[in-house]
Amino acid sequence: MTTRPGAAADDIDRDVCKLVHRFVQRLDVHVRRVAEDVGMTASQVVALRELSEPITARELAARMACEASNATFVLDRLEGQDLIERRPHPTDRRAKQIVLTPAGERARADVLDRLGTHSPLAALADDQQESLRDLLRTLLADG
Repeated sequence: MTTRPGAAADDIDRDVCKLVHRFVQRLDVHVRRVAEDVGMTASQVVALRELSEPITARELAARMACEASNATFVLDRLEGQDLIERRPHPTDRRAKQIVLTPAGERARADVLDRLGTHSPLAALADDQQESLRDLLRTLLADG
């Protein structure tokens, strides 16, 4: 690990914070546009993105970085649209698994396609996207 003098480190920290913040704003705008296009909320779009396999509401909340009660509210809306089902968990009788319905699978595929179109990440080549992901994982590994 490299250490820099105080002023240089402060400049880099400030620049990184600003750039990450601006990038997150762009991602948020992109997700909101997709949500508007498909007639959902941004939270519903994020939930569909994260429902890659059957998981519990608590696991979904962790993936969405929100409280379990917020994830439950989003899931209630998705269930009302017949996009998900709550099924008994195969190993934990106290829990339910969230499973996409066939309509939910189609909606998720559409959402993923739309999220991939004009994504702020599209400015990077595939290997650069992988490098960015790996760098972010490294930065977040101990937190």
